[in-house]
Amino acid sequence: MRNQRVKQPLLIFIGLLLTIVTVLNAQFGTPFNQRDDQYRLLGLKRAKAGYEVAKAEFERQQKLFADKLISEKELLDARSRFADAEVNYQQSLLAVLFEKQYVTIARAVKYQEKNGQKRVRLTLANASGSAEFRKLLNIEDDLFRSLQPDIINDIYVSLLNEENAIISRPYEAKIEQLLAGKPRTIDFALLPHLDMVTVHLVYSNGTTRSPKVLLEKDASENTVSVQSEQFSQEVELGAAAAFDLTLELFSGQSNTFKLEVVNLPAQINRYFIEPESKARLSQFKFTESSNTRRAELRVFLPDRPDSEVSIDKAISFFILVVPRSQMERVREHGNAPWTRDQIEALKIGFVPLELIPRGVGKLLVRAPRLYQIVESGDSLQMQLVVKNEGTRRLDNIEISAELPLRWRKKVQPAVISNLAISEEKTVVLTFFPPPDIAAGKYEMRIRSRSLSDNRTISGADKIFTAEIRAPSNTLGTVIVILLILGVVSGIIIFGVRLTRR
Repeated sequence: MRNQRVKQPLLIFIGLLLTIVTVLNAQFGTPFNQRDDQYRLLGLKRAKAGYEVAKAEFERQQKLFADKLISEKELLDARSRFADAEVNYQQSLLAVLFEKQYVTIARAVKYQEKNGQKRVRLTLANASGSAEFRKLLNIEDDLFRSLQPDIINDIYVSLLNEENAIISRPYEAKIEQLLAGKPRTIDFALLPHLDMVTVHLVYSNGTTRSPKVLLEKDASENTVSVQSEQFSQEVELGAAAAFDLTLELFSGQSNTFKLEVVNLPAQINRYFIEPESKARLSQFKFTESSNTRRAELRVFLPDRPDSEVSIDKAISFFILVVPRSQMERVREHGNAPWTRDQIEALKIGFVPLELIPRGVGKLLVRAPRLYQIVESGDSLQMQLVVKNEGTRRLDNIEISAELPLRWRKKVQPAVISNLAISEEKTVVLTFFPPPDIAAGKYEMRIRSRSLSDNRTISGADKIFTAEIRAPSNTLGTVIVILLILGVVSGIIIFGVRLTRR
């Protein structure tokens, strides 16, 4: 009985002591270190230790309450402190987990669809390494799994160029969840044809990454993609045209290819050049550092149309990029026309192009005489021969002249309605000087102009010079001649008489 009396005050004292410690712990809690936000892993260890102390304290308070040594309020206070420590621990754990979350780019492959559209397959993986992290901290499995450390939620992905403009469709893609060990692939349509892009990633609690990625080329097919911006051109006969070419390698087998032009008439000369060096190309090779090359096709049209090269009639042809392994098959086809189906059956790179020959009129003006002398009061007349030396009909040919002051002109015919290729006609110009014109030389500029396919065509200017002389005095001239004849006759008669003496 005496021992029981001694034991009861001792238990009360111990309970009061624990209550005081608990109250002090509630007031001060787990000591805060201002570097916990900077060194989150150490902060997590501190929060974990505080959580374990609060948990042990709460379990002990439960036993004391069961033995009726503390009040219900003290138990609730212990529960509250335990809940605060648990929340603090979970927040620290989440902060470390978010910091350790990492989305890596496993692959970025550029490929081409049949319609020529360039696309990118982007594969993302969760590289957080949460399993190693859990072993390092010796964290409870249930709590660790409840926070889903192996899942990264709400990942937003977009492709950017050097100016940080979005260059993909869709503009932005979203991955709801990315699990560790289960990569996800997103397919983008690439709007411009780039070999290097910036992959912009936003995930977790606002983590942002924007690594630059050199796109791989899909090597599933042994082809080269070829494109030309100027796929259809109008070219005048006798002139040249240039088609720019962009070549991209999509091959895991070959890196040497030959450029061929098919279905182009033989009278149209052609060759390929390298734009920078201007060197002619026949075969070319891709290097490991570059899977994209540029080339240029130049074609030269004949001066005159014929049965195969007709004015305003489009000529369709193909440029083939033939791998070394299929060069012999292309040679065996010879000069026979190729169809699109035949080319597609070869599974090689090609691009269809179009050339439209255009004729242009050329106005030639010939003048047999560009200098004339007349006396004052007389008119002048000159002839011009107008000829079409071009490759298209000339319409509405007009001849005009810049005249000196008060001069007049007459052009016959005033307008030539049309002039066929190599046809020529004569135009007569009559000039009328003013009646009181002074003697001297006068120049007139003759201009010619016409239309050809709604384009203005001008001939070379001609300068016509007219020399005006004063009228001669006929009576005076007759008198002078008679005087000269009289003097001569007198000399002859006088000489005859002298000889007779």
